[in-house]
Amino acid sequence: MSLIARTFDRLRQERRPGLITYTTAGDPDLARSGEILEALDRAGADLLEVGVPFSDPMADGPVIQRASERALAAATTLDGVLGLVAGLRSRIRAPIVLFSYANPLYRMGYERFAARAAAAGVNGVLALDLPLEESEPLRACVRGAGMDMIYLISPTTSDQRMRRMGELGSGFVYAISRLGVTGAQDTLADGIEGMVARIRAATTLPVALGFGVSSAAQVAQVCTWADAAVVGSALVRVVERYGADADLATRAQDFVTRLRHLD
Repeated sequence: MSLIARTFDRLRQERRPGLITYTTAGDPDLARSGEILEALDRAGADLLEVGVPFSDPMADGPVIQRASERALAAATTLDGVLGLVAGLRSRIRAPIVLFSYANPLYRMGYERFAARAAAAGVNGVLALDLPLEESEPLRACVRGAGMDMIYLISPTTSDQRMRRMGELGSGFVYAISRLGVTGAQDTLADGIEGMVARIRAATTLPVALGFGVSSAAQVAQVCTWADAAVVGSALVRVVERYGADADLATRAQDFVTRLRHLD
């Protein structure tokens, strides 16, 4: 059983929802993004999504786009991200999922990427713009290296494709609550409960739900349906706002701590 699967199994046994955080590696620079990841782990994040910065992040809203721009300006590369994870792995409890567009992985070469990612301590990989029908070469390398291959499900994904993603994927499925790009929202999208019900009918994999989740109340609401909530843009906005401050990691830790506790 993979570390991701064991984490969701533990959450089920403890009868509590999971919290997944997303940050962009290299934002505001590689060293400080590592400090943030350690802080999020201390705050109790159950799983860490680590974004590989990309020059054309088509699925990301302005907050995460700017994070990628800052990371690229700080000379962050896929090599650097893998090195960051390798340096942190022994100090971080939570599973780490590398969240990337397909191009950087393809450029490195899927087999070389998978071997290096597994050696660094990456537990799962999500290539968000890689169609299911074209994912087999990457999936074979990722699974062959002992990592989970995670698929993205949208509100328009057919039941047939959901079933296929459940068959091919492992760890969990990442459901996006609405169409469009990432970004914190004041209210959750309509139809989430029905979407999660469709996913559960198609696969037994745990369901993590993101896109627009930004507060403790929303995390709690999402987790009445899903196994975990994903918080990205709202956390990246904290990094953007306090990126020049010495206490950046502490501010990120405090934000995630508040997400886990309704006042």
